[in-house]
Amino acid sequence: MRAFTYERAKTPQGAVLAFARTVGSRFIAGGTNLLDLMKHDIERPVHLIDVNHVGLDRIEKTNEGGLRIGALVRNTDLAAHPRVKRDYAVLSRALVAGASGQLRNMATTGGNLMQRTRCPYFYDINMPCNKRNPGSGCAAMGGISRKHAVVGIGGNCICPFPSDMSVALRVLDAVVEVLRPSGTMRSIPIADFHMLPGITETVNEFALKPGELIRAVTLPRPMGGKHYYRKVRDRSSYAFALVSVAAIVCPDGSGRVALGGVGTVPWRNNAGDAAFRSGAKAVADALLADATPTEQNRYKVALTERTIAAVLAEAKG
Repeated sequence: MRAFTYERAKTPQGAVLAFARTVGSRFIAGGTNLLDLMKHDIERPVHLIDVNHVGLDRIEKTNEGGLRIGALVRNTDLAAHPRVKRDYAVLSRALVAGASGQLRNMATTGGNLMQRTRCPYFYDINMPCNKRNPGSGCAAMGGISRKHAVVGIGGNCICPFPSDMSVALRVLDAVVEVLRPSGTMRSIPIADFHMLPGITETVNEFALKPGELIRAVTLPRPMGGKHYYRKVRDRSSYAFALVSVAAIVCPDGSGRVALGGVGTVPWRNNAGDAAFRSGAKAVADALLADATPTEQNRYKVALTERTIAAVLAEAKG
């Protein structure tokens, strides 16, 4: 690990001002992803700004009847919150399906949103990777791609997005609140927060500008219905999704669905929601209409349909 300096911010505004003072800064909270990347010499911050003490660790009801989740709320606390379990059960279930208990105790809402890929070629600094070194190429495209994405591929990257929590937030239409270095706020719909790979290079993975700090994630008023999160993986714990399905099934048979494990971002579209009453095949076909699988991960197309079918069968009792 390379040498770096460290400071502890006391307020959100103090954190963004500290970031602006030092080129090469990074915010750190739980550190469950960033520290790994630093040890692998992928992330090389010269200055770390600890934001654990800036007060963004509360879960509060909004005036509109929704929920505001502070960026520093730990995954364990969020999954166990009574209001989340009652009104946003898909989020609670997705969080419990992710990582291990020890990691959930450390990982934060904001950090989980900004997980970087677990693609082995990204972690191997001897291999070309457009996420790590834009323009160098993508070793996964001609390599071992069994666990990689089949949809949302921009031409230069096929790595899947790893966060379970983000898939649930996508189906809930969450909004990300961001503090600018100027002290003003802006809101980013979750549909726009994770960015698709570009055609020639991959630089921006998240819709954040330099120095911006996530303050909170806001959920709309509960829509009711039955909530499901089904995750298919190689082993029963501490493994990333091959395919995951976050779904909300309404009493009238309509619903909404988002996918994990198959896309370069948490994957959802209007066509998938519109096809909900027509069954699993129609939903899967709509969601994966633009899929371009490799020979090694082609199985994910069929596995997606079967996983959606299992969710719909459970919803019918």
